[in-house]
Amino acid sequence: MSCLHSSGRGGGQKSESESKRTGAGPSHATPRNTDRGSNSAAALALKKAREAGLRVGNEGDTLTLEAAAAPPQDVLDLLVRHKADILALLRPAEDGWMAEDWQVFFDERAAVAEFDGGLPRAEAEARAFDCCAVEWLNRNPVRSPPSRCLNCGQAEHSHDPLLPFGTGSSGYAWLHSRCWPAWHEARKAEAIAALTAMGILEPRTSR
Repeated sequence: MSCLHSSGRGGGQKSESESKRTGAGPSHATPRNTDRGSNSAAALALKKAREAGLRVGNEGDTLTLEAAAAPPQDVLDLLVRHKADILALLRPAEDGWMAEDWQVFFDERAAVAEFDGGLPRAEAEARAFDCCAVEWLNRNPVRSPPSRCLNCGQAEHSHDPLLPFGTGSSGYAWLHSRCWPAWHEARKAEAIAALTAMGILEPRTSR
């Protein structure tokens, strides 16, 4: 299996001519990009690379590509165009997982649901996505002081006490019971957005 390294804007360094064509050159450290639009485009580029049989990784600020055969030029062009955002996705997040870890987690859950659970592929992927959302919420807990509701900002009332939501190991988010549904929906939306940015897309049948 060949290993293709990119530098600069990211392209294969198989030859001098190819390096010129892809704009190879020195690369500079890039901070993690939090722009969901940019991340989504980078995630799509990674998805197309996987579909083309490419394994994309990184060594510092250099993209590494492994493939059994020469990859399509349009896929290489996508990787070049979105190199900085792809590198941001490939670096570990605060929870220690990268985009590829989430893809592996999704694929494993989908396979279990399909082959062990006997579900149709679409339903298996919907269940796998739900598992990913729960896992993301568990890995990215929210904590708040017990004196104010995290959702509305108001203090505890005798008729509406503040309740802890979460686990002892990760800490608690304190909310009024009436505030929890809206807060939880917002948290789920946050998980879906984060997963989408890493290329884990919500199946249409999951809702």
